[in-house]
Amino acid sequence: MKFRKDSYLISFGSLERFGDEYAYVERIADRAMKFPEGIVLVEEHNKVIGQMELQIVKYEGKDIGYVHLYYLIPEYRGKGYGKDLMAYSERFFRKNGMTEYHLRVSPANQGAMHFYLKAGMEKLQEEKHDYVVWRMRKFLDCNTTGN
Repeated sequence: MKFRKDSYLISFGSLERFGDEYAYVERIADRAMKFPEGIVLVEEHNKVIGQMELQIVKYEGKDIGYVHLYYLIPEYRGKGYGKDLMAYSERFFRKNGMTEYHLRVSPANQGAMHFYLKAGMEKLQEEKHDYVVWRMRKFLDCNTTGN
């Protein structure tokens, strides 16, 4: 819960609209049952340093990969771990037969935006939920296994 909240705070500047913690835990449990390899705690030297939440969802009538959360604690950002998380997620999506994946990011989260664009993602569209976010996507070559 701590990582999800910190990610929300970084993106939107407040936890005011974070939502019901119990509902979040239930969503994660449901996702873990459907995609056990999609809920990942990232560890280094027996210390949890991050988290990923990945799943397959429907978008405009087709299945796509979707990243609900990429998160690293601050002292591990900018050191190459994000590339490892992205490589893992792309292997996960390829393994599940996906040819593209999406995520949403707050335009205020400039560090994440820069990372995603540098990694080959593109802005698909702006969306308005509780806050304005960018939906980004990346197409995958399913003939490769990734890094």
